[in-house]
Amino acid sequence: LYQEIFESLDVAYPPAVWTPDHSSLGTDSLERAEKQIHVQTLINNYRVRGHLLAHLDPLNLIKPTMSPELDPETYGLTLWDLSRSFLTDGLAGTNQLTLAEILQLLRDSYCGSIGYEYMHIQNPEEKHWIQNRVEGVHANLTKADQLRILATLNDAEAFEKFLSTRYIGQKRFGLEGAESAIVFLTELLNEAVRGSVTSAILGMAHRGRLNVLANIIGKSYRMIFEEFEGNLDPSSVQGSGDVKYHKGFEGTYYTPDRTAVPVTLASNPSHLEAVDGVVEGMVRASQDLRGNLFEFAVLGILVHGDASFAGQGVVAETLNLSQLPGYRTGGTVHLVINNQVGFTTNPNEARSSFYASDIAKMIQAPIIHVNGDDPEAVMRAAQIAMDYREAFHSEAFHKDIVVDMICYRRHGHNEGDEPSYTQPVMYRVIDSQTSVRKLYLERLVRSKAITEDEGEQALDAYLARLQQALVETREAAPPKVNELPAPPPQNVPVQPVQSAVTKEQLDYLVEVLNRTPEGFTLHPKLAKQFQTRQELYANGEVDWALGEAFAFGTVMLDGHDVRLSGQDSRRGTFSHRHAALYDYQNGSMYQPLAAVRHDTSAPASGTPGRFMIYDSSLSEYAAMAFEYGYSLVHKQALTIWEAQFGDFANGAQIVIDQFIAAAHDKWKQESGLTLMLPHGYEGQGPEHSSARLERFLSLAAGPNMTIANPTTAAQLFHLLRAQVQRPAQRPLIILTPKSLLRAKQSRSPVNDFVEGAFRPLLDDPTLGSNTSGRFDIRRIVLCSGKVAYEALAQRDRGTAVPTAVVRVEQLYPWPERQLAELLESYPSATELIWLQEEPENMGAWPFAHARLHRAGEHRLRLVHVSRVATGSPATGSAAMHSLEQSDILERAVSKPLA
Repeated sequence: LYQEIFESLDVAYPPAVWTPDHSSLGTDSLERAEKQIHVQTLINNYRVRGHLLAHLDPLNLIKPTMSPELDPETYGLTLWDLSRSFLTDGLAGTNQLTLAEILQLLRDSYCGSIGYEYMHIQNPEEKHWIQNRVEGVHANLTKADQLRILATLNDAEAFEKFLSTRYIGQKRFGLEGAESAIVFLTELLNEAVRGSVTSAILGMAHRGRLNVLANIIGKSYRMIFEEFEGNLDPSSVQGSGDVKYHKGFEGTYYTPDRTAVPVTLASNPSHLEAVDGVVEGMVRASQDLRGNLFEFAVLGILVHGDASFAGQGVVAETLNLSQLPGYRTGGTVHLVINNQVGFTTNPNEARSSFYASDIAKMIQAPIIHVNGDDPEAVMRAAQIAMDYREAFHSEAFHKDIVVDMICYRRHGHNEGDEPSYTQPVMYRVIDSQTSVRKLYLERLVRSKAITEDEGEQALDAYLARLQQALVETREAAPPKVNELPAPPPQNVPVQPVQSAVTKEQLDYLVEVLNRTPEGFTLHPKLAKQFQTRQELYANGEVDWALGEAFAFGTVMLDGHDVRLSGQDSRRGTFSHRHAALYDYQNGSMYQPLAAVRHDTSAPASGTPGRFMIYDSSLSEYAAMAFEYGYSLVHKQALTIWEAQFGDFANGAQIVIDQFIAAAHDKWKQESGLTLMLPHGYEGQGPEHSSARLERFLSLAAGPNMTIANPTTAAQLFHLLRAQVQRPAQRPLIILTPKSLLRAKQSRSPVNDFVEGAFRPLLDDPTLGSNTSGRFDIRRIVLCSGKVAYEALAQRDRGTAVPTAVVRVEQLYPWPERQLAELLESYPSATELIWLQEEPENMGAWPFAHARLHRAGEHRLRLVHVSRVATGSPATGSAAMHSLEQSDILERAVSKPLA
């Protein structure tokens, strides 16, 4: 650059090592050089700050602001410089322009109806790519393009207008004021098909959802109107279903040339951004099923509101996943429908950032701001967004990109709301605002691209189609349901399956787990640990870690993929798993189970499944949502999310409440997701003890989930294998142990893996088939988890009455029949004690109380033993923990009942 400056001044360029000597330049030459530098600074600042001068607000309430960095006077550039030529360093493909031409080009590029933010990106290649698409580029739309935009706006406005006049006062969260969002989505899909995309998965909250269903995804008007008409399926059960603007749908979008694009709209609750991670997981699973991850042929689209995009932490969590190896989806296109108000909250009260989209800068995503009342600019933004996602240079960008469409909301948050209570000035402007369709029609009429009559005729024809659909819906309406539907079945049992495997498969997996590549140096401590594990197996025993590995490996040998993610999941929080090995010398990684897929000697009937294990980011909400979404699509995979400690799952409580527990009832959605939540009281404090079992049990109903607390390696093995073998899927919640991971009591004989299945109840191991001994039992202690082994040890030290300790391994569905049969096998028992480590108001007791009362048929005296009720799940004192644990064991096992 300096060489070009000096050459333009007819001054010899100094040598490489040079101390400037201004005396060699005349005053005019020095001034010219300084101005050239200032011009270059001005060009750069327009790339950085030009969006501040863009006309982005259709309401004109937010005026473009002249930043000093964009003002030529800041740099000493005057009117006299406008006609002078300056070097441009390749601006819009030029080498030299006058200052007037430079300013005009920059303002046309960066200060129109579109504003760009991309100079925060560190990769020069990405910045140059955007500059080449923006600077000096004029989008010359054909008449066909313009008519297509008008038709799209006709469809979007007509749909909302029809619903507003036919269903007055009903909530629909209409798109009025933001109809250009439909233009954006149609053009995005049109561009996507021209590239590598074959299908799309869309996530969005409620605003505009019905419009998208009708005009993008192809849900029939009749289906939508039936929901407004209140038509219910007579076979539905009490409590089922969801409101119409939360439901998902699978449909087809047709491009102008009639190319079919499968599009899925994910179901989403009122937690606006909760669907973000779910959609990303669905996209990743779809790509995994295609078999070529880096093809990225499935497009993820997320539509946000401005307040939720800036305000919801899960947005940042999900963005942070976007470039991580286990979560990449090839770039998601984000559309922020920025109606400049969140429910009733103004932007200055909703965020601390300047733009709602600023959070996306954390991943160096380009951000395009566009005026929603300029549909041609919105179309251009969609084209650039899709081109960026698909761009391929030295390496593909395949990154997220955000389009912030500034628009407005013609009505309140919902159609029954009065927005002028809190935004009187804004809504005085909105009340007089011409719709974007009308504005665009007038624009086309002025340019003589179309007559006004032609535009109105197209709108009238569309309204007529909607009216006909409504008439047909009403004519075909089923009879109104006047009686409360039947209640849904409760405590629906899981389907029993045979999950045993052959000894040959176990022998093979032991060999695989102890195999490393040539030249690989295993950590010395691990080498010893693995040798002990191998010797243990040779002696006929399997510990917890090996039992888990057997489950993963045999599921793979059956042809199923295994995907496990969570914080520290490769090693395991408690260093029991070691699914990924790291060379002790050079740090290279090797995953023994991953090698099974390509091992021709594997004892599998077909191609083994893949083993995919990832250490996730420090996220619960987005990461669990991702795995939930993955499980919805890849139904033949064993998909597991593991908490670092079970307590930490509460960081994803929205996913648990709104998706895992409720999706079956709300959306008829089946998921086989498994949650592994370390649980057990070892004196480690309130946040490292309880997986909050009580929360899951309070959500359990019908066939919505399985909740288990296995205590042996074989039990875990059969539980995991059964999860992928059952055709009817439901989420599985497993309370996994901590101290029990290496305890001898949790080991299982090899024979338990080649025979049998998961057992919901485990009887006292010292009694077994000892019939005479069972007649002596007076007290039955029921418990779940590791406390059972402590109760057995306490019993063996001495007890006031003959006692049996029974483990409840499956808490939901409650093993009612098995428990009744077991209680009958102790005919002399008079006391039934529920023992738990958790406080009285937590754990399983609140759930088990009524069920135990029924199971005992009033024959047994029912008592519970627990820690005292408290607001915190555990004490922070190890000494106090020991005292509490001794107390509950003595009261449950050793002391007579008061």
